[in-house]
This record gives sequence, structure tokens and C-alpha cells, in this order.
Amino acid sequence: MDKEIQKGLSDRLYDKRKAAALELEQSIRACLVANDRDRIKQIIDQLCRDFAYAVHHPNARNGGLIGLAAAAISLGQNEVAAYLDDIVHPVLACFGDQDPRVRYYACESMYNIAKVAKGEILIYFNEIFDALCKLAADSEASVKNGADLLDRLVKDIVAEKAVTYVSVIQRSPPTMPTLEEEEDPSKPTISQEEPQNQTTFSLPKFIPLLMERIYAVNPFTRMFLVSWITLLDSIPDLELVSYLPSFLGGLISFLSDPNKDVRVATHACLDGFLQEIRRITEIKKAAEKKQKERETSDRQKNGTKQLEDSSDKKEPEVADEATLAVSSEQASEIAPSEIAADSKVAPLDGSPIVSDLDSDQEDGIYYPGQDVHIDFDKVIDILLSHLDSSEEDIQLTVLGWFENILDVSPSSMLPHTPRVLSVLLPTMATEAKELRYAAERVNSKMLDLIMSLSTGDDSLKLDYAATVNSLTLHFLNEKEETRVAALDWLIMLHRRVPRKILAINDGTFPALLKTLSDPSEEVITKDLQLLAQLSYNSDDEYFTVFMVNLLNLFSTDRRLLETRGNLIIRQLCISLNPERIYRTLAEILERDDDIEFSSIMVQNLSNNLLTAPELSDLRMRLRNLNGREGANFFVSLFKCWCHNSAATLSLCLLAQAYEHAFQLLQIVVEFDITVSMLIQLDRLVQLLESPVFTHLRLQLLEPEHYPYLYKVLYGILMILPQSSAFETLKNRLNSVSPIGYIHLPARSASLGGTNSSASSTVSGASTASSAKQSGGRYLQSRDDVKWSDLLDKFRSVQRRHQEARAHPFTKSMSDLTQFDEKRPATVSRVDSKSSRPSTPTAKLPTAKEGTRRFRGPFSRKEDKKK
Repeated sequence: MDKEIQKGLSDRLYDKRKAAALELEQSIRACLVANDRDRIKQIIDQLCRDFAYAVHHPNARNGGLIGLAAAAISLGQNEVAAYLDDIVHPVLACFGDQDPRVRYYACESMYNIAKVAKGEILIYFNEIFDALCKLAADSEASVKNGADLLDRLVKDIVAEKAVTYVSVIQRSPPTMPTLEEEEDPSKPTISQEEPQNQTTFSLPKFIPLLMERIYAVNPFTRMFLVSWITLLDSIPDLELVSYLPSFLGGLISFLSDPNKDVRVATHACLDGFLQEIRRITEIKKAAEKKQKERETSDRQKNGTKQLEDSSDKKEPEVADEATLAVSSEQASEIAPSEIAADSKVAPLDGSPIVSDLDSDQEDGIYYPGQDVHIDFDKVIDILLSHLDSSEEDIQLTVLGWFENILDVSPSSMLPHTPRVLSVLLPTMATEAKELRYAAERVNSKMLDLIMSLSTGDDSLKLDYAATVNSLTLHFLNEKEETRVAALDWLIMLHRRVPRKILAINDGTFPALLKTLSDPSEEVITKDLQLLAQLSYNSDDEYFTVFMVNLLNLFSTDRRLLETRGNLIIRQLCISLNPERIYRTLAEILERDDDIEFSSIMVQNLSNNLLTAPELSDLRMRLRNLNGREGANFFVSLFKCWCHNSAATLSLCLLAQAYEHAFQLLQIVVEFDITVSMLIQLDRLVQLLESPVFTHLRLQLLEPEHYPYLYKVLYGILMILPQSSAFETLKNRLNSVSPIGYIHLPARSASLGGTNSSASSTVSGASTASSAKQSGGRYLQSRDDVKWSDLLDKFRSVQRRHQEARAHPFTKSMSDLTQFDEKRPATVSRVDSKSSRPSTPTAKLPTAKEGTRRFRGPFSRKEDKKK
């Protein structure tokens, strides 16, 4: 350069530097006209060496920057490409200068260079983008403004040139075939096509830089990144969405930025990606549908052609000699290549005549996005990592994405179901209403997805074992909604694939039993529904195991038995066969050694039997005792009910076995009358006034048919102390007492000739009308019951209870420390008019917590002998 130009570029004043740059511009143009490219190279090297890289001379650096811009302008768009590498790098180095004026002039210089170079500047896009990303957060407003102007220009160039522009430096000359290949007649002629050059802008090279910068925390840098991502996504044929997993995580984290503008811009960017994903998946589905239709049509055409060919072979035409001669002459003129081509017309294997490629070329139209691959697996992994975020906005966005993915590509969610549920179900219990509703929508769609699965490949993508383990862990969640949702999932999965998940003998079953002690009634109801499904699909052995485990739970958790025992029994009776439940429990309790717990459990079962609406059919069956099965069921209950005298008495009253109920009372008074029994008799009197025993109260109007009914009720009245229950029963009996003085005909006549012994045995059988109509069958079913054996059984069991009460100290000291605080004291032979005072005894100890175990029927050798 001339000395004057060098001096001007180093001047402190901007105007003098600008004037020197104009002179330098004219000088370079003159060299360009003279084709003196060596001097141009020397001038550019001098600008870089003596000015742009002069670190300790800011004015010289500023002059070098304006001089490089002047050189680029003087070279013009056609010539600048050859010198662009020498011009751009010094300017890029000045972006990091400590002096803000140098940084500003670097932005100005790069702006002028990019304006001249146009698409060629895309060679250095990564370096320029990285510099602008840092300058976006610059502390100087002037530098920010200069960087913003440069950023707009680069965005315009990228939007216009990114997809199509190929650098003039990178273009390779076309390769032509050699003369030997062209003149060789034995080689086939191959069409030569010029290879397509790679575009200057490379998205795969840019993505690593974006991945590095996407985790910036400065709001200005974030706004800069979002604006660039939005721009690149809007460029057709660039398909930034295929690289979405590379920066989606960082982009979602922008939603937690305190700056509202950043959050709004990020939402808009994510919505744009979501719409593009929906568009691409719809295009792919339409293309696949069209391809299948085309393949089906080709198969049909091929099959039709083969049928025509076969029909032509079956009906050959007789040709004359002249025709045959002409055919032979034509055949000799056919080229071998034509024969080979004709042989491909009707393939034997039935494959389409036209290949997929030819079909696409003939009638296929390319749609943008048709061949774009979206890695849904990686996208879902990234979304899952943000679903448990503390920011509600991020959670809502993630749930919205899940909802859209379930619409466009539901099969992609199946392998991730365990992880999704592990985070989704707790979100359903959040206090934020909008977030809770969004989680419920996603959960509902996932349930629908699993229910709609076929037995094909889609169902194999779901890991049932991992899903069940994930759901089971939610039993410990503190939120009721989460526990209910987990049980809903298990119920649905077991209903769909009962043989793949959840069996009585697997590790999940104890967790389900433990859940019965949950404080939420809805959780218990769902848990019982699932347990009922398990038992319904199991055989009798597993059903017995379930009942044994349930009784073990009641035994170790007495509070659960008191608070939720009735609910559990009733819910099981709704879902399963009530008779099967009662028969199995009775068989287990009959053989149990813990007679105290058996008495408590029988009392609960009896109360449910008499009051639960779900057991109305069972009560009707016991009342009538129809057939041998009904009698056997009564016997199985009676043997177990012997552990509780009040329950046994109520069972006989329900079955209208009044004579035997009176005999039970006679046995009861042989032993001590406890306060607990008096309380239960008090409840029984109240039940006698309920609709369940309406038939019994009506039978009081027929003393000639039910004499033992009066004896039973008066016997209860004599045992009860003078209390409210005593007055209630006394008033009831007094209201029908005049009927007893009416002269009545002999009982044998009313039963239509039945002998007196049989009449006394079935004194409480039924009403007179029913006895006349079906007396034979009814009496036969009651005669199947061996009443004497049952009474002996009752006496022996009551004796065991008497002995247990009389010797409460025979157990270990550990058992004595666990008294049942609610167990009342006992009194000896309580009578309302007795002058002897009551003698309280010690409270009965409960079973040792966690030590007792129930055994199923016929589990001991002596049971088998019996």
C-alpha cells in the first residue's frame, strides 16, 4: 500500500481512516483491472499482518478492519471468493477484542464483507454464528446494535442461499468418460451424470455447535438461539426437525427463564416443531397408504394376466401351414434382448410387474417431509427427563407433546410406558388444576392405546413386567389419586393379558394385600377389584391361598379388621361368588387354632351376612335351605359359627331352625355368659326388628306352626338384662301374646298328615301354606342336616372357649402384653333378677401379631382322617 494510505488507516480519527479506505478501494480496483493479483494478495496480507492483528494498537486494528471491508467491496462478488479466507479470519479474531470499539468495527466490517460475498460467506457460518452468539450478550449497547444488524443480514443470506448455494471454490469439474471406454463396443453405454455438489451450508456441521450453545443462561443469548432455530426450521427442504433430539432438551429449559419474551418465543418455536411433526407423519401415512393401494392393484393386475395366459394355453388355435411359416420367419428376426424382455412380462412368483422405483417415478409425487426421519424414541426420552420439573410451564409443555405423540405415533410410546407412568401418575395428583387435567388426558389416551393393542408386534413392544413393577411402586405414594390411578392400570392390564401379569404366587400379591390397609376407601375398593380379578381367573387352590392370606392380614392388623373389615368382605362379595367366599372362610376358620380371632371373625361375617344388601340372595338360600347343596352350605357355616354363640343363634333364626335355636340356648347357659355375648344378643334383638327378619315376626302370628320360635325369643329375653333391648323384645312378644290363648286345632292336621315326630323336628320350617305345597322336598332338605352332630360340635367349641377364658395365663409373656383393649370382661351366669353380683375376669389376650398362620382345608393329617 502507499505510505499515505497506511498512515491514514492508522489515524485516530474515523473520517481519515474512512478516506484512506476509499483510496485503498480505488487502488485495488486498479490492480484488478491490470490483473495484478499478486499485489492484491500482498495488500490483503499487509492489512492482516500490520493492522488487523496489531493487538496493542487499537487504531491500527480499526483501520485494518475498514481496509479489509474496502478490499472486499473493491473485489466484488465475482472475485472476492478467492481472497475471502484471508479477509474473514482477521475480522473474526477482532470479535473477541477487549476494546468495544474494535468489536463494533468488526461487526461493521463483517457486515460489508457479507453483503458482497453473499452465499460464499456461508463457508464461515459456524464461526460467524459463534461470534454473534457471544456478542448478543455484550455489555455495550453499540456492539449489540452492530451485532444485530449483522445477524439480520446473515439470516437473510441463510434463508435465501442455504438450501441451494454451492461455493465456487468447492465446485469440482465434471468428469468425462475416457476415449477407450467410449470406443469399446463390448461394454454397455452408461449415461454420465454430473455428481451433485454439496451445498455450502451444512446443517450436520452446525448442529454440534448448536448443541454446545443451547444450554446458555443469558436471556439475550437465548433469544438469539430461539430466533435462529425458528428461522432454520422455517426453511423448506432444510428439515431441521430431523435433528430435534440434539437441542430439544436445552430448548425446553428456556421455558424456565424469568424473561417473558424468552418464554413466549420458545413456546412459539416448540409449537412450530410440533405442527411440523404432525404434518410429516400425516404425509408418511398417506404415502404408505398409497403405496399399499398400488401394490394391491399391481397384484390384482398380475393375477388377472396370469389367468388370461393360462386360459390361452388351454384353448390353442389350429393354424394353417402358411401361418406357421410366417410365424417361424418372424421368430427368427426377434432379437435375444427382446426375448429376455418378454420373459419378464409374467413372472411366475406373482410379484408385481413394475418395481416400486418405477411406480414412484410413474405416478408418485414427492412431498416435502416424506423422507424425513424423526427419532421419536430420543424425543420421548428428553421429554421424560423434563416431566418431573419444578416448573409448571415445562410440565404442561411436555404433557402437550406427549398428547400429540400419542395421536401421530402411538406405537412409539409403548416401549417407554413404564418410565412414562412412573412420572405421569404422580403428576395426576398435583394441586395445579390445569396440569392435573393435562396429566389425566395423557393417562386416558395411554389407557386407550393399551386397550386397542392387537396381539401383533405392537403388543410385544410393551414390557408388561417393567410396567407392573413401576405401578406397584406407586402403592407407597402419599397421594390418593396416584395410588388409585396405579390400581386402575393394573386392573386394565390384568383384564387385557391375565396370563402375562399378576398371579397369586408372584411378588406383587403381598403388596396388593398390604394395600388393603390403605386409609383411602377408594384405594381399597380398587385393590379388592383387582384381587377379585386375580381370584376369578385362578383355580380353587389359589382362591384358598388368597382367603388364607386375607385372614392372616386381618389377624396381624386388628385395626384393619375393625375399620375396613366389613367393606372388604362386601366388596369381595360383589366381585366374586359370595357363597364361595363364605364357604372357604368357614372351612379355614373352623380349623384355626386361634379361637379368639375365629370368634371375632365369625361375628364380622355374621353381621355382614345379616345386613349386607350384596348378600340378599345368600340369605334367601339359607332361609329356604333348598336341596342338598343348601343344607351342606348351612352345615359348613354352622361348624364355623360355633365359635360365636350369638352368630350361631342368628344363623339358626335365619334358617328358620327354631327348635335347634332353642336347643342352642340351652347349651349356651351351660357355660359362662360374657358381656361380649350380651352385647351381641343386644344387637341380635335390634336385627330382629329389621326387614331381614320380617318373615320371623310374621311367623309369631302362627304359634301352632312355630311354637319353638316363642321359646327361642323368650329364652333370649330371659338371658338379657333389663335394658333397652330387653324392653324392645318384651314389647314385641307382648303384642302377640293374646294369640297364644286362642284354641287351635291339632298340629298334625295343619301339616297334612305328617307324623308328630317329624313335625317337632321341623317346627320352624316354613309357613303353613308353603308346608302344604312343598312340604316333602322341604322336609327332606332339612332332614339331610344331622342336627345332633351340629349341637355336639357347638357344645365342644363352646367348651374350648370356656377353657380359654378360664386359663388366660397359659400363654407366653409376649402374648400377655398384647391385650385387646376393647375386649369386655366376662360375668358368670348373668341374670336380670339374680342377687349374686357379677364376677369380672381378666381380659382376653389377642393373638400374637404376625406369628399366626392359617392353613387351608385338609392341611393336617388328623383333618384328613376326619
